[in-house]
Amino acid sequence: MSLGHLRPSVFIMTLLAGAISISACQQKQDPEPNLEDGINAEESVPMSAEPADPNITVLATDDAALNEAADDTGANADSGFTEMTYLCSPELKVDATYEGNEVVIGTDQGTLTLTQTNDGTNPEVYEVATAIDGGEGFTQWRAANEERATGILRMAGADESKVSTYDCKKTK
Repeated sequence: MSLGHLRPSVFIMTLLAGAISISACQQKQDPEPNLEDGINAEESVPMSAEPADPNITVLATDDAALNEAADDTGANADSGFTEMTYLCSPELKVDATYEGNEVVIGTDQGTLTLTQTNDGTNPEVYEVATAIDGGEGFTQWRAANEERATGILRMAGADESKVSTYDCKKTK
């Protein structure tokens, strides 16, 4: 190969290498951002060693129904879910959770779910064909007064002729 043929090849190679290096160094314009890019892109959030401030939510309302529901222990005005505690005579504490046509009764002897057997009249009557300890027998709960302020708990074991009756009042 002669020097005359080599020079144009070197010259063309040098131009090509220069063009590639210049185009690689040029800043390319970013495409226009669109809504999909914003949705799919994850934002980088700096981390801190400091603990986060707790979120404090304050609810201010003059809604009487919501304020009355707040008086019941654990009441939720939106779902019809209400928890109440009763003290009974003879001595027994009953936790009642009302939801729809059922009530869950909890005592130190056990916990049962009872189903309402009447049409919601006063008193509301809930029953199950099981003893409070889960054994053979029955349990009946009668919640009276519009605010379920009083109740009567009737329970029996295998010998249903021996019924225990408790007169209960809602605690405040």
